[in-house]
Amino acid sequence: METQGATVSRFSVGLTGGIGCGKTTVADMFAARGATVIDTDALAHALTAPHGAAMPALLAEFGPAFATPEGALDRARMRALVFSDPGARARLEAILHPRIRAATAAAALVATGPYTIFVVPLLIESGGWRERVARILAIDCPEEVQVARVMTRNGLPEAQVRAIMAAQVSRARRLQEADDVILNDDGLDTLAPQVAHLHARYLDEAEKLAAAQNERL
Repeated sequence: METQGATVSRFSVGLTGGIGCGKTTVADMFAARGATVIDTDALAHALTAPHGAAMPALLAEFGPAFATPEGALDRARMRALVFSDPGARARLEAILHPRIRAATAAAALVATGPYTIFVVPLLIESGGWRERVARILAIDCPEEVQVARVMTRNGLPEAQVRAIMAAQVSRARRLQEADDVILNDDGLDTLAPQVAHLHARYLDEAEKLAAAQNERL
């Protein structure tokens, strides 16, 4: 569940990848190096948690059956609905996307790291991010690795995992759109040098952008 982000003047990167590719793992590694990470899925979870800001509108639209006993969005029930009903997906997005967009913009305004990474699983699908970030970073792995990881992590049957993957852009399209790629198919030891390399590049780009902006003041 993602939406377009606000334009920001500081150097920023849009991080994306298919389900099971390791977006969160890589984002955490950038955060450990000082980058500000804004995760649109985390914002969506906060909006749909018990007493979340989006819950009154969601329950008014879809009914109380879509809330858990604790008052959060029943994500499994909603997932099943939107996969079978495109109209329901559009109604859900009409409620969530403006709220995620506002939360993303608010988080970007108070970012303190040298650069910002927006984690957007459906970055390519949602459109608009190319104009909002300086670089698009794709986290990549073979599709069979994706399937195995998600089946293990989420306990989902293979058919459901492949259905989720089919609803996302293809691996080839994602790689075509990306400016940078991190391959995540062989553990943390192979991730670290890739993250370190790009972190150094992003720091350099952020410094250049800040210097150019200072010259215009």
